[in-house]
Amino acid sequence: MWRYLDKAKQLFTQQIEEWELARTNYKQLAGVKAREFLFEGFKVKVQFNPGRIISSSAKVDKKSIAGRACFLCAKNRPKEQRGVESGDYEILVNPFPIFPGHFTIPRKKHLPQLIMPYFGDMLELSRGIPGFTVFYNGPECGASAPDHFHFQAVGEEFMPINNEIGVLKKRGGGSILVLGQPCRVVDDGLRKFFVLEGSSKEMLKRQFAHIINAMGKLHPNGGGEPMLNVLSNFNNDAWRVLIFPRGKHRPWQYFEEGGKNILLSPASVDMGGVLITPLEKDFKKISREDIRDIFHQVLLPEDEFNALTRFIQ
Repeated sequence: MWRYLDKAKQLFTQQIEEWELARTNYKQLAGVKAREFLFEGFKVKVQFNPGRIISSSAKVDKKSIAGRACFLCAKNRPKEQRGVESGDYEILVNPFPIFPGHFTIPRKKHLPQLIMPYFGDMLELSRGIPGFTVFYNGPECGASAPDHFHFQAVGEEFMPINNEIGVLKKRGGGSILVLGQPCRVVDDGLRKFFVLEGSSKEMLKRQFAHIINAMGKLHPNGGGEPMLNVLSNFNNDAWRVLIFPRGKHRPWQYFEEGGKNILLSPASVDMGGVLITPLEKDFKKISREDIRDIFHQVLLPEDEFNALTRFIQ
């Protein structure tokens, strides 16, 4: 349906040439520092990226959202920002990147961040920009603009989980049936998540809706969307969708003061194996134990994840 890879690449080249903010921030990525931590069969990278301070520290409560102009609405964007139209969406170069080639993909209309009506669009976008991971941050799971529906996309090679998924699928709860089709249940000791794979868009949509509805019943979340992050890839004529049920927006370390503070607000990229620390103090001091503790806080606890797994079968 949508084939926009070439147009997206052309847009990126043009924006880097014409938009000083984007050019400067992408150039600075070359100097971003990184550390690597090995876990059982996989790795987690920690990136020191001061350009992400706005996103990591974003106030997403209703009062703060109501008090600022929506930066994803066309009328409020910088005059230098251009986009590529893709149906009801626009593909934009993210001027505060995590990786080279980082795109934000908002809907043209100002609608809240709720994935259920638009999961099919996520699949189509994944197919339209092969080689990229399209991801969704829930309104309480890393989205810095929860009032305006959007996806993001980065090169799939930048997320370690994409290279490790073959090994990770063999870990944890094995395979279950969701609406009669396989679903992998993964517990790698750090993250607990579901893996949907297939070439049928309609079946994936049905499986996804079934899982999200089950999450909503077990974890009502005040009537809002269940807390989650979602990653989608399209390769070899089939999709792979990773669903990370969340239990908390931010870890206790985020709110601490003094030496215990770690300004880290986990979202989809973190679930994919790259933790973003905008402050150098956190980049230097974060430990393997901190990483494990933070993931265990923000993802569903083991007993609740197991209950959800039983419920969706």
